[in-house]
Amino acid sequence: MRIRPCGSRALLLELDDLEDARDWYATLLDAELPGVVDLVPAARTVLVVAGEGGASSPVPRSPLGSGGLTPSPTLDDLVQRLRTMRPARGRRPAGAGQEPLEVPVVYDGEDLAEVADLLGVEEAELVRRHTGQAWTVAFCGFAPGYGYLVPEGTAHGLEWGSLPRRHVPRTRVPAGAVAVAGRFTGIYPSPSPGGWQLIGRTALALFDADREPAALLVPGRRVRFRDVTREAGSLSRGHGWWPPWTGRSSGPGDRPGGSRVRASVVEPVLTVVRAGPSTTTQDDGRPGAASIGVSPSGAADRASYRLANRLVGNRSGAAALEVTAGGLVLRAVRHVLVAVTGAPCAGAPHDGSVWLRAGDELTLGTPSRGLRTYVAVRGGVEVPQVMGSRSVDVLSGLGPAPLRAGDLLALAGAAGELPSVDVAPRSTVGVTPGTAQPVRLLPGPRLDWFTEAAWRTLTQSEYRVTQDSNRVGLRLDGPGLARAVGDELPSEGLVRGAVQVPPSGLPLVFLADHPTTGGYPVIACAVDEDVDALGQLRPGDAVRFTPATSDGFGTPEARV
Repeated sequence: MRIRPCGSRALLLELDDLEDARDWYATLLDAELPGVVDLVPAARTVLVVAGEGGASSPVPRSPLGSGGLTPSPTLDDLVQRLRTMRPARGRRPAGAGQEPLEVPVVYDGEDLAEVADLLGVEEAELVRRHTGQAWTVAFCGFAPGYGYLVPEGTAHGLEWGSLPRRHVPRTRVPAGAVAVAGRFTGIYPSPSPGGWQLIGRTALALFDADREPAALLVPGRRVRFRDVTREAGSLSRGHGWWPPWTGRSSGPGDRPGGSRVRASVVEPVLTVVRAGPSTTTQDDGRPGAASIGVSPSGAADRASYRLANRLVGNRSGAAALEVTAGGLVLRAVRHVLVAVTGAPCAGAPHDGSVWLRAGDELTLGTPSRGLRTYVAVRGGVEVPQVMGSRSVDVLSGLGPAPLRAGDLLALAGAAGELPSVDVAPRSTVGVTPGTAQPVRLLPGPRLDWFTEAAWRTLTQSEYRVTQDSNRVGLRLDGPGLARAVGDELPSEGLVRGAVQVPPSGLPLVFLADHPTTGGYPVIACAVDEDVDALGQLRPGDAVRFTPATSDGFGTPEARV
């Protein structure tokens, strides 16, 4: 086992093969390591993620631990514990005893012809061989319900392992897309970015948080694909048609009967007059479910979110509003205490609390700097929980719908003692024109896949945030980063703040709603305390990375 650092509070265990990774995952899950909030198994790795910890920053809720104020272990503590452990061998995956799952597929994907050409066969032969063999879920990740399926042997000598990912990932892959990369087949459960080759589509709902079990694909389950292209009629490739809604979500709150932010039972305290471009509810997120592809999510700027809750005396984890680019107008139904933090907006108090009387309005103009403003209400915002959290995850579609005009907001009863002061020291959020946001970087788990010049370029150049950025991550424009290793990287776990580099050489930095696994190498990880600042950058803003350590370029494993 080789241990590689992955940011400020995670370790990547690099193992020999899929079976070894599976055994280690089961062993670590049973060990219940103190302070560890997530474990992410993958093709040849297991990612071990510790909570934020500390006396003033509680460990988030997680199925792997009860949370609370127990400090998380340091990475050195984790390494020492891991070095003493030995994996249990030969444990059967949870899905090995389930009935095989049949997946009906319309084979008309945008990349079908290219994939057939790469494999040296005709399109019809590719479809015949894809449907002519059984597949098994090796592990789950990337997005909720996304299973990485491996072939059981080869079909008539076809070698799936030769398939590369796309040179530039798509910014949006439709829900139900059937895709291939390396030796794996995957099915996108919801719309998301993706770099795999698209060969078809299915209407099967692979993940539904309201269903038990939520995910149809779990490690060990066998899958067979069935060709239903003729049954789809005369629809041509690229037509844009997708089967009617069958249980999956195409975005937060888009499902029929999906959660709306309404106070239908309890007494409302606020009315949404205008919702602005995008206003969602956020809390500390849903850690502990990354092994089935569910991102931790939560507030993009955790420091501003937590400050807003402190200013109104809310208990840790209370849901607040995350307002992107301002524009929110709230009207008080009754007397209520609110606080506004994050990106400062004209017309609203900043980093302070204010009492609203019945009929008063809170208006947030366009932020003068930064992107995301947080509004906390004393008692916390009451919306339905999904998998233990009220956060909206834009990658997976989990969580309540974004706010709309006319919505009524009620309280969740999460108030504690009122604070002794009602104004916090003024924070600095966002960048002013002509300046760049400084962000400290730690060497990533795949730093050795890049040239020394790439590390110098990354840490000595200025990059700009592109329009193709959101809560999932920031796509950056600037100097490209050259790789020293040109191989395809088997998918492995990702953390918030990871700097991933696709074949284009242009880095992207993952934020709150990041995929749980990915197959492009991570050259660096932002120091955890600096990731909040990344969550406040607008398209066009500049960012300048600097090394957090002084020892320069080196082998990641040697740094643990």
